[in-house]
Amino acid sequence: MAKVSAEQRIQTVQRYLNGNESMFEIAKDIGVSDQVVSEWVRRYQKNGVETFLKSYTKYSADYKMDVLNYMNETGTSSTDTAALFNISSPGMIRNWKIKFEVGGYDALVSKKKGRPSMKKETKRTTISAPTEGSVEALEARIRQLEMENAYFKKVEYLSSNARKITNQIKAQVIYELKEIYEVVELIKVADIPRSTYYYWEKRLNRTDKYADVKVAIQSIYHEHKGRYGYRRIAKELKKYGIHHDPKTINCLMNAIGIKCEVRMKKYRSYKGNVGRIAPNILQRDFTAKKMNEKWVTDVTEFHLFGEKRYLSPVLDLCNGEIIAYTVMNRPVYNLVHNMLEQALESLQSGDQVILHSDQGWHYQMKKYQQTLKQHGIAQSMSRKGNCLDNAVIENFFGLLKSELLYLQEFESMAHFEQELKDYIHYYNHKRMKEKLKDLSPVEYRTQVLEVA
Repeated sequence: MAKVSAEQRIQTVQRYLNGNESMFEIAKDIGVSDQVVSEWVRRYQKNGVETFLKSYTKYSADYKMDVLNYMNETGTSSTDTAALFNISSPGMIRNWKIKFEVGGYDALVSKKKGRPSMKKETKRTTISAPTEGSVEALEARIRQLEMENAYFKKVEYLSSNARKITNQIKAQVIYELKEIYEVVELIKVADIPRSTYYYWEKRLNRTDKYADVKVAIQSIYHEHKGRYGYRRIAKELKKYGIHHDPKTINCLMNAIGIKCEVRMKKYRSYKGNVGRIAPNILQRDFTAKKMNEKWVTDVTEFHLFGEKRYLSPVLDLCNGEIIAYTVMNRPVYNLVHNMLEQALESLQSGDQVILHSDQGWHYQMKKYQQTLKQHGIAQSMSRKGNCLDNAVIENFFGLLKSELLYLQEFESMAHFEQELKDYIHYYNHKRMKEKLKDLSPVEYRTQVLEVA
């Protein structure tokens, strides 16, 4: 391809921008490829006519690093980067990248052109390696072991939260230890390319724009004792005027090394037919327009310190609130009876309630069914062995165990019972639910239902 003058390039770009000719036609006419014309247009749009009039520029190593870091962080092509920084050729940027990957920052420093000086160079004193077994050799070996020990200790500490050792973690450790040990030796221990370290070093020197957000995330996470995932934390942050996409919050949580975990265990109370089985009136219709319209209940088991505790709650399907519950060390009938007596206290005149449960033996008892009948409560039961018929209370048990039992350490059974009481209060008054417009059950009842 013949050399094209700056004036010809400007004319070519103007021909294309006039809109009368295609880029392919113009390129064919002047004897260049359409990719070359496309690059000229891109540079012209970024920098104007000056982009073609610019004389030779000697770029510093720092400037080259800025260009390479920009391209690496944004994923921009060498062609677009050249247009943005007004560099005459994308190939020049690609050449810088290759030099940096092979020789690091020093390779980007421009060398003087021309023949080397004929002056006699001063002879350098050759430093011989210490003799094996000598004091110097032993001291060098001790220092090497100290460096390796310091490096791996820091790597282990930083990767314990992130759950894996990344190049960023390795570079951070080198950066923290470089005042004590040689960077070259630390890079060998870390087994990463020099270019990778210097890339991360430049980033580590920058201010973390998410520093305040990370602090807020950790505060919310610990306030809710690890029960909130990234979606709820993103919503909670909005209350404090911090607006970020939930995916961004998820990435930041991964960087910090925190996440929400879920596990579940089910207690089975079915022991065959010991009384009358009620029909399934609820039919998986878990919606209710007002309080005391539909209740669901069940029993779950906790096993700690060689002891067991049984929880029997009643949940109102209108807002998901636990309106009554009892805890006992044995699954006797009073576990359910006492819970029912508490729930009856919340009834108002004219309420017509459906109380749904599984076919557990407690709910088949004649005394239980008579109590329901005396208060005008319609009894409903799930089909045998079908937990989906009572999915809402099952979901509550799953949350309870994943957000309390499996996330906290307890000193004793008494301590667990107190934490269980605190959790149910937290669940009712503070834990947001998406289906309740991100309000807690009590907030929804007081702010929405009472207004309606």
